[in-house]
Amino acid sequence: MDALLIYGAYGYTGRLIAREAVAQGGSPVVAGRDGRAVARQADALGVEGRVIDLEAADLASHLECFDAVVNCAGPFVDTAEPLVTACLETGTDYLDITGEFPVFERLRQRDDAARKAGITLLPGVGFDVVPSDCLAVFLADHLPTADTLRLGIKSGGGLSRGTARTLVEHLGSGGVVRRNGRLIQVPAAFRTREIDFGDGPEHAVTIPWGDVVTAAHSTGIESIEVYAAAPPWATSGLAAVDSLGWLLERQPVERLLKRLIDARLDGPDGAQLATGSAVVWGEVTDDATGQQARARLRTPNPYALTAEAAVVAAQRMLEDRARVPDGFQTPASAFGSEFVLELSGTERELIETPDDDSSESVRVLVESE
Repeated sequence: MDALLIYGAYGYTGRLIAREAVAQGGSPVVAGRDGRAVARQADALGVEGRVIDLEAADLASHLECFDAVVNCAGPFVDTAEPLVTACLETGTDYLDITGEFPVFERLRQRDDAARKAGITLLPGVGFDVVPSDCLAVFLADHLPTADTLRLGIKSGGGLSRGTARTLVEHLGSGGVVRRNGRLIQVPAAFRTREIDFGDGPEHAVTIPWGDVVTAAHSTGIESIEVYAAAPPWATSGLAAVDSLGWLLERQPVERLLKRLIDARLDGPDGAQLATGSAVVWGEVTDDATGQQARARLRTPNPYALTAEAAVVAAQRMLEDRARVPDGFQTPASAFGSEFVLELSGTERELIETPDDDSSESVRVLVESE
């Protein structure tokens, strides 16, 4: 991976990705704005480090010698645009680990420019949205006439500092769903439902997950909701936070919350990375016939999966570029729905198909090798 640049490599998730790339035999160049942090990391990994400021007028000149860049620096709403603009100029493929739906939508709108430049824009090559995107395409393949997709996420194992800071920036901004091809702003916890993540029904609430953009691109389904497992009291709690959006938007409050995060958070420790897990649930429905297909996907700790997925995606981009389509892509549209099963510790369970002729669900378990 000599032609790979990892930007934001000294943040929590960036460190995981850089270490994984080196462990897989690569020699990525690590980069970011903080020269000392870059130098320490480069020395520790035995790779080259570069100081790159995304606001620099000569940003494109820093990317000219790279075939691909993996952006690990959030909030991605601030970092994706300048890097993508530079990548379009230099012919460099762009990947990132965002989960921010506005970023997916902005990059989707640059599809034509990417195709003309002959590059791929592939955001979301981490836990957001590799498992959910691959599960969505898997289900759509079982029910090609589906016009509604619902996804559910159940995850534990802690937050990184970067993820927590991004959450703070979006507190009070409500949620989003997809309806008939349009993104619709809705209140936080707009809807609730019971979802069986494998241990019986659990309360879940709608969240603004990136699949409202990415799954529409990869499946063609135009009505999408994403839920997260949450205790029942969370519904009223999220609604209360939503009503305080005016306060949370004030810079002193935001700065205070971010200082608390910086002082107290780094990310999951080694034990949490090794033992944590997550479940992604999915359901597609043909509203005209009532036919449905459902499945679950179990994964390791989301940060552990992100590190491996980002490196595998970058390797695929560099080593088999001719098979990856140009333009805006999602993990499943770039690599297929089985991509997630190439990652360690993932397993998929099909629990209902349109062909079921009894009340008993069909269970077919597929594990990653």
